Amino acid sequence: MQGKFDHLAIDLAGQRLFIAATGNHSVEVIDLKTDKILQSITGLGKPHGLAWVADTGSLYVADGSLAELLVYKGSPFALAGTIKLSDDADDMVYDQAHHLIFVGHGGSDAANPAKIAVVDTGHFALVGNLVVATHPEALDIDRGGQRVFANIADSNEVAVIETATRSIASHWKLTRAADNVPLAFDSEHQLLYVACRTPGMLIAIDAATGKEIANQTAAGKADDLFYDAALRRVYVISGAGEVDIFQVDAARRLSPFQVLNTVTGAKTALFVPEQSLLFVGVPGSGERSAEVRAYSTGRTGSN
Repeated sequence: MQGKFDHLAIDLAGQRLFIAATGNHSVEVIDLKTDKILQSITGLGKPHGLAWVADTGSLYVADGSLAELLVYKGSPFALAGTIKLSDDADDMVYDQAHHLIFVGHGGSDAANPAKIAVVDTGHFALVGNLVVATHPEALDIDRGGQRVFANIADSNEVAVIETATRSIASHWKLTRAADNVPLAFDSEHQLLYVACRTPGMLIAIDAATGKEIANQTAAGKADDLFYDAALRRVYVISGAGEVDIFQVDAARRLSPFQVLNTVTGAKTALFVPEQSLLFVGVPGSGERSAEVRAYSTGRTGSN
């Protein structure tokens, strides 16, 4: 397989890893017990965001060129429904408490304004479309506070959505850096971590006030970001070919911990805290086939 990967998701009970193989126009279903591909879901355009909803055995796929949210069910997976969105349907996050999926889409031109779609997974119906300034990038959820955070990169801001009301409560402007693509929420320290590309920087934002309280230099081309609550570490995955790891202390300060070298272009990943594993998608290039690498986060150093 050649080409790039985008986002990943996991079925923990079934030990299956899902990866959006954008360069292959497919979603690959990998058996983690055998490390073999179980199924290639084909017929896609440019799959980006993925979400696995275990309660209903449903795999959701946001396709940027088809401008659709698709849902697959069954064994093997078969298409069970589609919802039309705007172009560049991208990242998504699942709110289990309200059975809602929030997915970013649009923003390419005036005819396709940037929005965050709200989808009721119980009825597979579009129940909201929240207008934002420019194309939404990464999303993450504060389950305790019933909020979804969305990076609005071209506007240098974070949109804060109240999940109960399905409305945007506030916009937090970034001042220390721009082009904020990935983010992750830390419930223990009540921080939102945002990685920017211009310049390469990790910013910690107070989740109560929206104020930037700490930052550290990070590699540019950041595309994914995760918080490891067990080790109190932040993983910034960069297309520059590295994972920058930062430690968070009790005073909510950031300090560089380690740089894990990967492969240039390996920009998306999935951290699975239940397994202490970081899965990184490595694109195919020339004679090198695309692959997914698994890194043990317990081996990146001791806390």
